[in-house]
Amino acid sequence: MPLLALETTCDETAAAIIAPSRQVLSSVVASQDALHARWRGVVPEIASRAHVERIIPVIDEAVQKAGIKKRELKAVAVAVQPGLVGSLLVGLSAAKAIAGVFNLPLVGYDHIAAHLYACRLAFGDRLSYPAVGLVASGGHTSLFRLDGPLTLQRLGGTIDDAVGEAFDKAASLLGLGYPGGPQIERLAATGNPRAYRFPRPLANDRTRLDLSFSGLKTALRYQIRPPGSTTERSLPTQDRADLAASFQHAAVEAIIAKVDLALTQTGCRVVAVGGGVTANKQLRAALENLGKKRRITMLIPPFEFCTDNAAMGAIAWEHLEQDAPVDLTLDVLPGTDRGRHAERLKHHDASRRSPPPRH
Repeated sequence: MPLLALETTCDETAAAIIAPSRQVLSSVVASQDALHARWRGVVPEIASRAHVERIIPVIDEAVQKAGIKKRELKAVAVAVQPGLVGSLLVGLSAAKAIAGVFNLPLVGYDHIAAHLYACRLAFGDRLSYPAVGLVASGGHTSLFRLDGPLTLQRLGGTIDDAVGEAFDKAASLLGLGYPGGPQIERLAATGNPRAYRFPRPLANDRTRLDLSFSGLKTALRYQIRPPGSTTERSLPTQDRADLAASFQHAAVEAIIAKVDLALTQTGCRVVAVGGGVTANKQLRAALENLGKKRRITMLIPPFEFCTDNAAMGAIAWEHLEQDAPVDLTLDVLPGTDRGRHAERLKHHDASRRSPPPRH
């Protein structure tokens, strides 16, 4: 009896059917990129409305592809934190409706922990604990110590912008499309990553595991529009490619420096990676090189498990196996990644041990 997992934390409407063995029987993702392209960023109101329109068709498609009926489900799981409040509420409302109609346990899971749990889907028991966890996405750039799939201790992270947001801004400055990450990567492939020496804020600070990308964005802007100038300078195609490559190189080096420091501080021999920005080929290659240099296990999921998806909602099985389903009073915990979300959810689980009755 599999479970249904839902993901609506930001701008992807996703559903997946997952067996107790963690086999993904189906995974469906409806992207909203085209809706937000005009604004070069996610508009919360547009995202929420799109989720309302798409959530039921996405669920039905996932169930159909898995070859099951809703009455055969074991439980319903939904990401409840962190994220955009309107988007989260759409997923939770759909999950509560299905749980209520079919008398199923309702499980809330943490989106950040689920990104890291994607390594369990891809690599099975190679994800061992303790481990260092890196989440790099449009809304999060954080490092964790993992002592179990549901036990995350935040070690550090960005003090301003997430790396994915920085890529989006860089793409906008360079006149590229949205989402910015793939656009920057595509343009950077033809550029010289050492043509411009951009700053790596905090990268050389060996006392803390924090990052910063705001200054990196500003440095790129000043290359395009020098301080005091009211107009952007004309950029030949190669200069634009060099700027993209140098920007990407600086961002990747900053992240690698902190992952390396986290390994030193924790003594862990395993790194689990998650989040949409980890689909970036340059970052993946740099992480793999660090793993070889350190002679540690570096786990980077396939591309389809990096960006937001509901398959990583397989982490809900960990909650169920600990006998911690929650009831229909479950609520969302929106906001940015402050490192406390998983712990808050753990306490919420512990206070409600009894699942609703089954037929």
